[in-house]
Amino acid sequence: MLLFAVHPVEFVDPFDSTARAPLVVAVIPARFDASRLPGKPLADIAGRPMVEHVYRRAAAARLVGAVVVATDDARVAAAVERFGGIARMTSASHRTGTDRIAEVAANLTCDIVVNVQGDEPLIEPAMIDQVVEPLVNDPAVDMTTAYCIVRDPADHANPNVVKVVVDRRGRALYFSRAPIPHRRDGRLTPQVPVFKHIGLYGYRRRFLLAFSTLPQTPLELSESLEQLRALEHGHHIHTVETQHDSIGVDTPEDLDRVRRHLLAATART
Repeated sequence: MLLFAVHPVEFVDPFDSTARAPLVVAVIPARFDASRLPGKPLADIAGRPMVEHVYRRAAAARLVGAVVVATDDARVAAAVERFGGIARMTSASHRTGTDRIAEVAANLTCDIVVNVQGDEPLIEPAMIDQVVEPLVNDPAVDMTTAYCIVRDPADHANPNVVKVVVDRRGRALYFSRAPIPHRRDGRLTPQVPVFKHIGLYGYRRRFLLAFSTLPQTPLELSESLEQLRALEHGHHIHTVETQHDSIGVDTPEDLDRVRRHLLAATART
């Protein structure tokens, strides 16, 4: 995992009608009232709020032309504006982060929208580019996401680590919090690796707007995984394998771990 300090980047306003519209816009859903860690978008990490770390890393991606924070809380919007970023207020009634970014995307003119989770302060800019590239290169691709090899065997059974299985063309077959593939004889063969899903999504904008209007589905609600809505409605999700990983911040322990990583990185620079 590459660690770097938060460097200045140029922030572009994708809502500026006088400027050239970017092809790719990263939208960061940032909900203040997270159940396990309330206020986490504003949690201090190395002297900056978490949302700023995510914003600057998204802006550093080579293929991303602009970044917007989608939030239902004025405190988060104000924090983004203080560091020079772009924020848009959204409804507090959205079912999922995807629905929240779709509200913002409805007012954008870009072709591609990337959903960068607001609790991923160590997200790799290169990984964002990997998710965007299939959408740029293939007009038939409507939705993308990323995965990496599970390196810790304990993660296979951990319900907080979402797993994905893919077909030979790289399309997602299923996502689950359960240990998939199943170990029938107690072990997996080398030919059947376990893949960790990384909650980073790329969408063709028109697909995102249509996707957000689809009714929630039984598997989506059972697993609490919104990407299953796309599969249950018969849509394809193109996946890309990445060598990068990240640390999602869901608990105070996760937050401490991220703080230690960034403090160590700062000490080395």
